[in-house]
Amino acid sequence: MQDFPPRIATFFTGTDAAPTPDPDTRSPAAFLRWMLRQQWQVIAWSTVSCLLWLMPLTFGPYIFGRAVDDGILAGSTSALLGWAGVMLAVVLVGGVFGVVFHTLVVRSWLISLYGTTQMVTRKIAQMGHVLPRRSPTGEVLSVSSSDSDEFGALTEILARSVAQLVSYLTVAAIVLSMSWQLGLLVLAAGPILLGAALPLLRPLHRRQEVERSRNSELTSMATDIVAGLRILRGIGGEDTFGDNYARQSQSARRAGVSSGIWQAAVEAVGVLFSGVFLVSLVWLGTRQVSSGDLSVGQLVTFLGYGLFMVGPIRTFFELAQKSTRALVSARKAIAIFEQRPPWREPADPQPLDGSAEIVDDLSGFSARPGRLTVVVSAVPEQSAALADRLGRYLLPDTDPVAEDDGAGLKGRTARRARADRERRRARIAARDEEAATREWGVRLGGVDLSAARLVDVRRQVLVSDTGSGLFAGTLQDAIDPHGRLTREQAEAALRVANAEDVYDALPEGWQGQLDERGRGLSGGQRQRVVLARALAVDAPILVLVEPTSAVDAHTEARIAERVSDLRQGRTTVVCTVSPLWLHHADRVVLLEDGVVVADGEHAGLLRDNAAYRAVVARTLDDAEKVSR
Repeated sequence: MQDFPPRIATFFTGTDAAPTPDPDTRSPAAFLRWMLRQQWQVIAWSTVSCLLWLMPLTFGPYIFGRAVDDGILAGSTSALLGWAGVMLAVVLVGGVFGVVFHTLVVRSWLISLYGTTQMVTRKIAQMGHVLPRRSPTGEVLSVSSSDSDEFGALTEILARSVAQLVSYLTVAAIVLSMSWQLGLLVLAAGPILLGAALPLLRPLHRRQEVERSRNSELTSMATDIVAGLRILRGIGGEDTFGDNYARQSQSARRAGVSSGIWQAAVEAVGVLFSGVFLVSLVWLGTRQVSSGDLSVGQLVTFLGYGLFMVGPIRTFFELAQKSTRALVSARKAIAIFEQRPPWREPADPQPLDGSAEIVDDLSGFSARPGRLTVVVSAVPEQSAALADRLGRYLLPDTDPVAEDDGAGLKGRTARRARADRERRRARIAARDEEAATREWGVRLGGVDLSAARLVDVRRQVLVSDTGSGLFAGTLQDAIDPHGRLTREQAEAALRVANAEDVYDALPEGWQGQLDERGRGLSGGQRQRVVLARALAVDAPILVLVEPTSAVDAHTEARIAERVSDLRQGRTTVVCTVSPLWLHHADRVVLLEDGVVVADGEHAGLLRDNAAYRAVVARTLDDAEKVSR
């Protein structure tokens, strides 16, 4: 399949036209219609194939009844053989198109599933660090995994339901031509059964929302626990977080049971009414044979259609259930896809010179060209905030708004909860846009970063902090994700970061596989691979936030020396209090309350500035041990 998976353009920002159309996020129903339109041809061919697959069931009872009347009861062998031949042809057509239908519905399902995953990937790439400010991580993961599967299920049941509807109407026309009473019974059965199930769909919808909410929260909790497992072990917090996860897991289980009960009730109604319909059809048909209004063959036809009609009716129930689940998932999906990045490209973008001085007006910090500057602060969050500003990143100072807040509420309360969520998310979006579009307050060569294109800022200033992660893939992908380095350049970056042991530990070397987030590595190894990746980019301005906090002192000393040698002549900013870095700094800056209060050489500040001495004294002993 050359058009599978679907091509979803990943990167576009600002006012640039999206190479792939944006989904319709006006409402859950509009979103589902948009998704179905994206592959309407596949769904249409699936419907036609399903219709042909149903031919033996649609026409089989009629053919069989005619064979009984014209062949068996009439004693005509030729008529019997003729109808048998027709039945064989219909069965062959149905068998062939059954295979075609199965292939097409799997295709449409996978297109929806992977298309949604790629749209989530595009949104993550488009929003970057802004998305976690708006939506919880677990919500994003759930849309990419479980919700995408619901959209695939909708395409399958839709094609099957349309084909079953056409088959249902065809059968109704056939039986109406034989007996108007039985025809009306067959024609009215579907709407009556669906009407009986409709009152159950709304409570089912609410409980599925609650189930989806609990599962999303469970996914977020699991993600946070896995990300911080080593820290939790260090502080003895495994039991506490394990108990919290167990409670949330039981809450999700109870929500699933509640949803399952209502889903079972809907299915039970379908089975009950289908049985009543079948019994009524047999009773009425038998009476008409007794009165002479129907032949034996026609009775056989009606009995066959009675059994057949159970299938379409159950399919219509399944359509109602899966549509409900898809609407729930669509509501969660549009909460992700409707987000827009706050950045706006300047009308007259200014070029940036990475070899110039970079200055932060808020703190008074400046990094001189070609020098290694170390930023020291007693509060690590303050130096991390400075790094974010230098890279033009919004500060992580908001909590995301979960779409699942208040799931399961009814009527006006549910509408108020939904409106409140929208207001909170709108406030965060407005705040982000206001911060991103005003003058940024960081100047590179006298040009404020807001006056340059964001892509140019990213090319000139690279920030690597403690939140930088690793994706699943090879070691080569981790060090050189864009495939720009030679083998020698990649090895040099690995050596400077003192990460050769990672290469040695992988049996396939550069092609050795790393797990998601580098779970198979120690904390120090993962940190050094991230550092190697940052060094390999060779950015004009490199900002490192606690790049060696997870390694031992001897390793840290080697890395600090090697990074200092590698970055000679290029601007480097390191946010740390480690004396092992301070010994190699051309200049040291001390922050207090986010403002520069002192700067100079390490030795001079250590001798003359009591505040500086108090901040770095905690790690001086370790540095002295290494120097011995």
